[in-house]
Amino acid sequence: MRKKIPIGMEFYKEIVEKGCYYVDKTLLAKDVIDLGGKVTLFTRPRRFGKTLAQTTLQTFFEDERDRDGNKIDNSCYFEGKKIMNADEEYISMMGQYPVIFLTLKSAKQPNFELAIYCLMEQIAYEYDRHSYVLQSSKLSEEEKERFLRIRRQKENINDYVTSLAFLSICLEKYHGKQTIILLDEYDVPLENAYYKGFYEEMVDFIRSLFESSLKTNKSLEFAVITGCLRISKESIFAGLNNFKVVSILNSDFSEYFGFTQKEVEEMFVVYGLEGKMDEVKQWYNGYCFGDVQVYNPWSIINYVDTAMADLNAFPKPYWSNTSSKGRISKDFEIQYLFLQEKLCGR
Repeated sequence: MRKKIPIGMEFYKEIVEKGCYYVDKTLLAKDVIDLGGKVTLFTRPRRFGKTLAQTTLQTFFEDERDRDGNKIDNSCYFEGKKIMNADEEYISMMGQYPVIFLTLKSAKQPNFELAIYCLMEQIAYEYDRHSYVLQSSKLSEEEKERFLRIRRQKENINDYVTSLAFLSICLEKYHGKQTIILLDEYDVPLENAYYKGFYEEMVDFIRSLFESSLKTNKSLEFAVITGCLRISKESIFAGLNNFKVVSILNSDFSEYFGFTQKEVEEMFVVYGLEGKMDEVKQWYNGYCFGDVQVYNPWSIINYVDTAMADLNAFPKPYWSNTSSKGRISKDFEIQYLFLQEKLCGR
């Protein structure tokens, strides 16, 4: 029986737990370690597996605990995966760090108040996920009280500016190790605010949030940030030491966002679609990150899912249908991202 196609799934654990087909990108963890940057920003177009990459990193690195503080062993999620063939120095880092994972996509709202509320809600959720630290005597009563206020969303907006930095401090005290911070869809609040008319307010908040958590945070091990756009005009990353941008112009890490020719061919063999390679190449090949050609994974998995139901079904522009306005072409977005990178001085 062939594995299910993970349509709409972007969380690594869910894909493994449900036995879905997975194109193995777990060596991303090794290459992030080798990169050695304090803060790394990956910019890629929509539907290129950014959230999946982030949740893969989270599952690999996190010293995850349940509400009682008991350690959760996530090693089972990597059985038979490529990362397990890496040297021991990499495997030994599995499950060893506290991790903060925050997606900012919920801030796509019609006004500043609602956007901030949604961001505060996401931060409060992450506090709740780490509420086991409250059982530790390593945190002072004042720290525990502040932790609870943020978790219950009793603090005002100014207190949330430093909330990620404070959470990483609490986690370091509990675990005895610095914290990894993973920020997904970082550009969504800013892009949305620009079009909705409250950009200045939002950029002030995001700049302060990032400065406290990524620049002046002594409890930070490293951070990985993902988004579609590189926001540099207001210098929200200004002053960060050892900050690296990996854009569509870079060849390194290109194989981790999108499917390579070999990966598509292997997938088509599994699903008996070898005869469709010429058709799929004509329709969905053509993205070039650095000097590496890749396929859009959203288009590929939807194509395979459709072909399994009807082998003679005509290919569709699956990618373009995911646009918020439903009419942005693949070439337009790639050209737009390329132009923006050039304007940012890349």
